Amino acid sequence: MNTVQQPPLLKTPAFDLRPLMVVNMACTMAMMAFVALIGPIARVLGLAAWQAGAAVTVAGVVWMLLARPWGRASDRFGRRRVLLVGTAGFTLAYWALCLFIDGALRYLPATSLAFAALVIGRGLIGAFYAALPVGCAALIADNMQPQQRARAMASLGAANAVGLVMGPALAALLARHSLSLPFYAMSVLPLLALLVLQFKLKGQELHLRQPPRPVSLTDPRLLRPLTVAFVAMLCVSLAQITVGFFALDRLGLAPADAAQAAGIALTMVGAALIFSQVLVSKLQWPPLRMIRVGGCISALGFASGALADSVGMLWACYFVAAAGMGWVFPAFQALAANAVDAGEQGATAGSVGAAQALGTVIGPLAGTLIYALDPRLPYLMAALLLLLIALWPVPARQ
Repeated sequence: MNTVQQPPLLKTPAFDLRPLMVVNMACTMAMMAFVALIGPIARVLGLAAWQAGAAVTVAGVVWMLLARPWGRASDRFGRRRVLLVGTAGFTLAYWALCLFIDGALRYLPATSLAFAALVIGRGLIGAFYAALPVGCAALIADNMQPQQRARAMASLGAANAVGLVMGPALAALLARHSLSLPFYAMSVLPLLALLVLQFKLKGQELHLRQPPRPVSLTDPRLLRPLTVAFVAMLCVSLAQITVGFFALDRLGLAPADAAQAAGIALTMVGAALIFSQVLVSKLQWPPLRMIRVGGCISALGFASGALADSVGMLWACYFVAAAGMGWVFPAFQALAANAVDAGEQGATAGSVGAAQALGTVIGPLAGTLIYALDPRLPYLMAALLLLLIALWPVPARQ
C-alpha cells in the first residue's frame, strides 16, 4: 500500500508493550464476566430477554459514539493521559455497577429501576472502555515503525483473547457461590491495570511534536481499513448471537445442551484468537497479505459452519473462523496507522474504533433478522463479506 511518508522516529528507549497488554486483558475479562452473567441476573431481577440484550448492546453504542472523541483527546492531551483517565473511569464505573448488582440481587428493586441502572452502568463502562483501544493503537503507532505495528497489534489481540476466555470461565466458577462474587473479584482487575499503567507506562508522546489534525470518516486513505474493521466486527458479533439458536434449531439440542455447546464454541473462538495472534506476532507480513490470508481462512470457517450437522463440527468451524480473524484484526489496525502521519494517529484510531463498534451494534440485529429466514444464512453472509474484503483488488500503485 502507498503509505504516507513519515519522519523517522527519534532514538527513544525501547517501547514496552506489556502495560498495554495488562490493561487490555484485565478490562476485557471484567467486560466479558458481565456478558456471561447477564442472563441469570436478568432472570432473578425479572427482566425480559430484550432488556438483558439492551444492557449488553448499549456499551457498543457508546463505544461507537465516543471512539473518535477519545482519539482526538489523545492527539491533544497525550495517549498516556487518555489511557489513565479511561482505565480510572472504567474502574469506578465497574465498582458502581458491582455494588448495584449486589444490592439489587438482595433487595429486588422494581424491574424498570433495575433495567435503567444496568443500562446506565453498562453505558458508563463502555464510555470509558472506548478510550483503551484508541489510546493503545495510537501509542503503538507513535512508537513503532510501520512494519512492526501489525505484530504489536497482534500481541494486544492475544491479551484480549485471554481475557475473552478467562472472563466467562472465572465468572462461571465464582457464580457457584453467588452471582455477586464474580463482580467483586473482577472489579480488582481494572484497578491493578490502572496501577500498572501509572507506574510502568512511560510518557513517550512522540506525536506531540506535530500539531494534531482531524481525520474524516470519508478520508479515502481509510476506506479499506475502516471497511475491514466494520465487516470483521459485524461477522464476529453475528456469530456470537446466533450460535445458541443454531445449536437448538439445526443440531436439535435441548436448551441446556445447546447452551453448553454455544459456550464451548465461544471458548474455541478465544483459544483460536490466542493461537493465531501469537503466530502473527512472530511474523512480519504486510497488513494487506494478512487480510487476504485471514479473510479467506475465516470465510472457510463460516461457510463450513453453515453446513455443520454435529456439535464437534460446529466447534471446529468456529475455531477456524476465529483463527482467520486473528490475522484480520491486527492487520486493519496497522493498515490504518500506516496510512496517516503522526499528527493524525489518535483521530485515525478513533475512526477505526467507531467502525468496529458500529459492527458490534449492527451484527446482532442483522444476524437475528437473517437467521429468521434460514439458520444457515448468517454464516453464509459472513463468509461472503469476508471473501469480498480478502479479494478486494489493490490498485497497481499499492
